[in-house]
Amino acid sequence: MKKILLLGSGELGKEFVIACQRLGQYVIAVDSYPNAPGMQVAHESEVISMLDGDALDQIVAKHQPDFIVPEIEAIRTERFYAYEKQGIKVIPSAKAANYTMNRKAIRDLAAIDLGVKTATYSYATSAAELEAGVEKCGIPCVVKPLMSSSGKGQSIIKKASDIEKAWAYACEGSRGDLQEVIVEGFIDFDYEITLLTVTQNDGPTLFCPPIGHRQERGDYQESWQPMPMKAEHLKEAQDMAAKVTAELGGAGIWGVEFFITKDGACFSELSPRPHDTGMVTLGKTQNLNEFELHARAILSLPIPEVKLLQNGASAVVLAKNESDETPVFSGLEEAMNTIDSEVRLFGKPNTRPFRRMGVTLKYGTNDVNVLVEQAKEMASKISVK
Repeated sequence: MKKILLLGSGELGKEFVIACQRLGQYVIAVDSYPNAPGMQVAHESEVISMLDGDALDQIVAKHQPDFIVPEIEAIRTERFYAYEKQGIKVIPSAKAANYTMNRKAIRDLAAIDLGVKTATYSYATSAAELEAGVEKCGIPCVVKPLMSSSGKGQSIIKKASDIEKAWAYACEGSRGDLQEVIVEGFIDFDYEITLLTVTQNDGPTLFCPPIGHRQERGDYQESWQPMPMKAEHLKEAQDMAAKVTAELGGAGIWGVEFFITKDGACFSELSPRPHDTGMVTLGKTQNLNEFELHARAILSLPIPEVKLLQNGASAVVLAKNESDETPVFSGLEEAMNTIDSEVRLFGKPNTRPFRRMGVTLKYGTNDVNVLVEQAKEMASKISVK
């Protein structure tokens, strides 16, 4: 049995804890607020600001874990190098966690060091620098904080007068104390995919069937698997994902995002952990879901293959209002009266507008477009009060 320190205990962390529990591992769930979803199923829990390096050091010293598994961006990832020197395994590696928690490091690695195809981009630490970046990348363009998740702080600049507002919104949505943004030239893409990529300590790099997704406010609303796409475009994306993950090193699952244009794949972002769009794999689409794959890879347990079992789709259940009271769900009976489906409620202790509180899953032999509409219909029946 290994001791795993999970840094970030939201809905993705919760499913990861469950996967580890089933393999007999011991998990300490850490987050910035009590009763986070992952804490509800872990052996122990801690509440700290993971941007406080000293507090992070104290937690690591207290528990002496075998593995440190980051699940969010807002962590003092530069401390991970010292933990590795102490003999603690950082997942997937200290370098990977540190690089991918900051869009600047991972974008420069991909575009400059590895020559992977990306959008035109620039960085800015002020509204004036953002204006210069917009001039370089052209209008329309996309602005994102260097540290954020779930689309927070992300916006599209459609005219010059949007720049000041985009800068303020990006700073507001930034995680941590980093006030810097990336501005990206707009790509005329046909669709986006998440390519879940599994790197192993003692095995080949494996790929899950591609996942399509739709976003609003920078956050995913529905995802489906598989995303129908040309074989040559998928192969190009796989080659890029293998190249970047090999450079970063370590074992685990990676959510690698691509824009797919008429000319092929263009690298967008990378997360060294289970991906929110990958929750569709909870609906029995694969022989192993993304959390089970992550746990196996971390523990150096065999993954003989990853294969598609059936088509599937997911749709999010969102809160509408802000409240510190325990959420109450209605409409579950109606939503769950659907064959070949599941509902997962995350157990978040409070709500805020557009906060993801659950997900509906629909799977079967139907076309993925049909499954998406069915998952959305299920989600529409569930209310959060």
